[in-house]
Amino acid sequence: MKHFEPVDFHNCHLGLLLGRAALLKDRILDTHMEPHGITAAQFKVLIIMAQFGVDTPAELCRHLSLDSGSMTRMLDRLEQKDFLARRRSEGDRRQVQLVLTEEGQKLADRLPQIGADAMNELAGAITHQELRTLEQILKKILLAAGDPITVLRVGDK
Repeated sequence: MKHFEPVDFHNCHLGLLLGRAALLKDRILDTHMEPHGITAAQFKVLIIMAQFGVDTPAELCRHLSLDSGSMTRMLDRLEQKDFLARRRSEGDRRQVQLVLTEEGQKLADRLPQIGADAMNELAGAITHQELRTLEQILKKILLAAGDPITVLRVGDK
């Protein structure tokens, strides 16, 4: 379904609004994560590892749409902070497997509460029904576009 035409594209704010909302989400997450010494980007790595069992850099790159160089630097920082460790895969020594350290697991156990607090701050201006509608619309857009992570993680919910 076409919603936009070049003649009135100056009235299209969808991309701007989606981008601004993502930036706001990350700023709020940064604020909530600051006492724990990590950033919103690092939060995403740890929560994906903890909640979805993702344990390779390549899989994290797919989930977060990051290139391998950016992911390597992020993992270096998390490793320096003693939140995760890299280990050679037992099945394939060429592959690196990521594991949460004891400190990383302690923080990971707290991330759902921290994330919930941050998302409540982000969505505090809308009703429960508006939030559900927003989630359904975004999911519909992503599924229609064939987003592999949405299909994999929320396609059946």
